[in-house]
Amino acid sequence: MGAATVTDTPHPFDPLSLDEIETAIAVVRKAHGIDLYFNVVALHEPRKAEMTAWLAAPESAPRPQRIADVVVIAPGNKVFDGLVTLDEPKIIKWELADGEQPIITMEELQLVEHIVRKDPKVIEQCVISGISVDDMDKVFCDPWTIGYDERFGSSVRLQQALMYYRPHIDTCQYQYPLDFCPIYDADKMEIIAIDIPEVRRPLSTAPAVDYHPAAVEARGGYRNNLKPINISQPEGVSFSVTGREIEWQNWKFHIGFSYREGIVLNNITFNDKGNVRPIFYRLSLAEMVVPYGNPEHPHQRKHALDQGEYGAGYMANSLSLGCDCKGAIHYLDAHFPTRNGQSRTIKNAICIHEEDAGILFKHTDFRDDSVIVTRGRKLIVQQIFTAANYEYVVAWVFHQDGTIQPEIKLTGILNTYAMNADEDTHGWGTQVFPGVNAHNHQHLFCLRVDANVDGPDNTVFVNDAVPGEAAVGSPENYYGNAFYSKRTKLATTGEAITDYNGATSRTWEICNPNKLNPYSKKPVSYKLVSREALTMLPKEGSLVWKRAAFARHAVHVTKYRDDQLWPAGRHVPQTSGEPSKGLPEWIGDGSESIDNTDVVLWHTFGVTHFPSPEDFPIMPAEPMTLLLRPRNFFAGNPVMDVPPSYASTPSQLLAQGSGVLDAADKISKLAFSNVNGSNGDSCCATDGNGNGVSNGH
Repeated sequence: MGAATVTDTPHPFDPLSLDEIETAIAVVRKAHGIDLYFNVVALHEPRKAEMTAWLAAPESAPRPQRIADVVVIAPGNKVFDGLVTLDEPKIIKWELADGEQPIITMEELQLVEHIVRKDPKVIEQCVISGISVDDMDKVFCDPWTIGYDERFGSSVRLQQALMYYRPHIDTCQYQYPLDFCPIYDADKMEIIAIDIPEVRRPLSTAPAVDYHPAAVEARGGYRNNLKPINISQPEGVSFSVTGREIEWQNWKFHIGFSYREGIVLNNITFNDKGNVRPIFYRLSLAEMVVPYGNPEHPHQRKHALDQGEYGAGYMANSLSLGCDCKGAIHYLDAHFPTRNGQSRTIKNAICIHEEDAGILFKHTDFRDDSVIVTRGRKLIVQQIFTAANYEYVVAWVFHQDGTIQPEIKLTGILNTYAMNADEDTHGWGTQVFPGVNAHNHQHLFCLRVDANVDGPDNTVFVNDAVPGEAAVGSPENYYGNAFYSKRTKLATTGEAITDYNGATSRTWEICNPNKLNPYSKKPVSYKLVSREALTMLPKEGSLVWKRAAFARHAVHVTKYRDDQLWPAGRHVPQTSGEPSKGLPEWIGDGSESIDNTDVVLWHTFGVTHFPSPEDFPIMPAEPMTLLLRPRNFFAGNPVMDVPPSYASTPSQLLAQGSGVLDAADKISKLAFSNVNGSNGDSCCATDGNGNGVSNGH
């Protein structure tokens, strides 16, 4: 293990290479001219039927074609969707996306700030706010999509500029928000309107509280009682990579990267004692929405669908050894087009590494102190993307027992708005610093689970922990202590629209009803355990409720169809939500059967954030997580073959410890030597008579 192999022929799941991106651009330019802005040039994923056939027999089945999904913006703000074959380059589809706006690229976002600083009406508002005309170089903005504004509709490509002042080059601008909001027309490249509040809020004059080293040192310096923690793998890593396919322990899967979703995991299998079993065809974070809770105009437009409107891939960070990723790291790059038809690379967009996972299992027999303790490890596939003020750390954690654990950490900086001294926030926000109002908001993520649990035909059940129905004193439940897991089949797309219930510890199971566990006689399954499944707080009928329909419920289930990837629709910016795109369209009247067929489970989870001063000027990382766990999938504990750190049986103890297994690492040591006479020589030490002593347990 521990090898990385480069392959010449791209795997059908591989993202487009730089050469393939440039080929697709050249084909489009030859057919449609050079006066185009390239919005997307990405892998058009192979049709599932073709891909499944190839995966089953790669030596004999036809290899799926390499096809580029292309979105361009032509003069006059005309948007075209196209498909370009790359094996013998040609356009096979070219359609006008009338009245729709595609994703906003990073280059488009960066243009807005330069226009804002030169616009006379923006300068006028800055002066009213208390900024000198000579200080316009200190004015900054976070360009956001406009969400939807009925004044302008969807045919004009717009951004709203959230305005800030930065008195010093190193100062955090979010502590000096401005109270007005310019509207930018991307086609005209000019400001077409400015939203000005009825109550004006001048620029704060509070001294800055920054988080960079010089500012921290000026306030007394960093804490000096931290000792180094190093991660060491002297014999290398325990995974191998061929191209973008990774093998670790019994796992094997392909790691892709989408401009929109970021990390995409495909063809996830587990080697169960020589039987390679499929689990998921595709896993990704497919969409997210961040609705803000201030009803005052224009804050109702602040509900960013960050992935559909900007792209987790496009906003990806280039990760660094020893800080973003610590230990022995393998990196994967990402390649994208530029707006003008060139190509760009984000180095180290994905990091892959192992970490200690604590106790995997342990048992000590109180009778004789015989013990076994086995430590686990986990594999982490991670990216970080920056959506203006927020950072999102997205990790896919694989465990040795067959569990997959998506984990997200939120950090970065709160979105802020100006406030007057002693202004009443009406409960919609919190003053986190003088003159700084941080509005209430939610982060709602949509996990897309393309199931393949021991084969393509699956059924989803909802499980609720409930007391037995029979009354106390009845023959069936005389003492009243009966309880069980109530399983309800979600047989149609309408029945599958479900929400979390904490009172019943609700979970969802993706089952293969055609295969039963040999002992429990229950269908093999993977269980979704998610306790951070929120209710979207904006009311039914609200703008964000209509635009982000996927977030109305915790779980939806649909029958698989190629290209149904985006739960809020293909082109998200400036949608009105009338009609709602994505999941509502696919579910229809809810009558379609999803029983024992190829299904996709969509799960919305996240966090509701009521800001506090502890979150400012930069926010400590807030984690959220969920589990995809095997249930009735294996015949027994699948990790009993992981070598223990220490193992002793009663017979070994009786034989004066002969044959006791002690594989404890020899690096661990006591924090303070010779405390209470303990020497710490062994993981689980024995006394002279072979009896266990407690210092190692």
